[in-house]
Amino acid sequence: MKNSSQQQHRYIISGGGTGGHIFPAIAIANAISAKVDAEILFIGAKGKMEMEKVPAAGYKIEGLWISGLQRKLSLKNLSFPLKVISSLNRAKKIIKAFKPEVVIGVGGFASGPTLKAAQRKGIPTLIQEQNSFPGITNKLLAKSVNKICVAWEGLEKYFPANKIVITGNPIRKEVIQIEGKRKTAAAFFGLDPAKKTVLVVGGSQGSLAINKSIQLSLDRFKEDNVQLVWQTGIYFFDEADSLISDSNSGLIKVVKFIDRMDLAYALADVIVSRAGAIAISEICAVAKPPIFIPLPSAAEDHQTKNAESLEAKNAAILLHQNEADEKLGQVLFELIHDEKRQKELAGNLNKLAVINSADKIADEIIKLRNESKTNVNPKS
Repeated sequence: MKNSSQQQHRYIISGGGTGGHIFPAIAIANAISAKVDAEILFIGAKGKMEMEKVPAAGYKIEGLWISGLQRKLSLKNLSFPLKVISSLNRAKKIIKAFKPEVVIGVGGFASGPTLKAAQRKGIPTLIQEQNSFPGITNKLLAKSVNKICVAWEGLEKYFPANKIVITGNPIRKEVIQIEGKRKTAAAFFGLDPAKKTVLVVGGSQGSLAINKSIQLSLDRFKEDNVQLVWQTGIYFFDEADSLISDSNSGLIKVVKFIDRMDLAYALADVIVSRAGAIAISEICAVAKPPIFIPLPSAAEDHQTKNAESLEAKNAAILLHQNEADEKLGQVLFELIHDEKRQKELAGNLNKLAVINSADKIADEIIKLRNESKTNVNPKS
């Protein structure tokens, strides 16, 4: 509980690149702010979506000139060392001016230089890893940070065991608060609250493979009088929008990005989604039956492992991307018309939900700050 008499504390949260990094970071910031009087500054990568989404959530953000190292031979790699040096210097200046007590990394390009700059000044650092297979940045930072918050067991393969705390993945509370919102949600999307509805999301930037598979089933939505909220991402939006005919326009809502995920979840009876860690955490929390189509190119195929874990608990249906064109339509419409199966999946999802992860991570951050006050050298 936040005490108004406490002094204000300063924290930096760094990372981003995709919604899977940005929205957990915002959830952590919200949890810290609810517990203590805090000023929180974000540091992201210039040109990435955090530069838009973080201010929209009410927080200040600074941008670094940084990008990832291309895995294939590329001329872009020639500028990478210069970007790293530039970002380290910029992060150092930001940290010197802001004077944070703890610096938190959530994965993504910007968190590497930011946490390294903080560590050189002896400031405590913590990373949060969303996935069952860590990203490159977090693996590189693991040896030098003080604490590592994770959502999956078994990450001792990648991180020092004595630094790991299992907290689950932070999800924004406002996103999973869906009770009593179905009518409001239907009005928001211009649809009918009484009709069965499918939500399709391919991650924050959309999924071409999922979009193409849905495209093959568009006529079936009209035939079965089923509604569709279709988040395409920016690259497929125009094509998807052109596919919606006058005869099915009242059943299908095509959007580039969904800002009100609470309303999307509230209206959905069935969800088709990638199997990223945050998507899974949110879907467990709202307990809406999912069909997961994992991104096969994800590091170590961790999305497939995520989906397999839920399928093994009878909490999801797994379709591999290479079979989605052939099978998605059949599997989707069988599920949307099978309420018994929906309830079965929803009940098992509910058992897996962890909704206080952001609070647990905030507690670890505050604990780290308090410990550093009595520790001459906060680095571990």
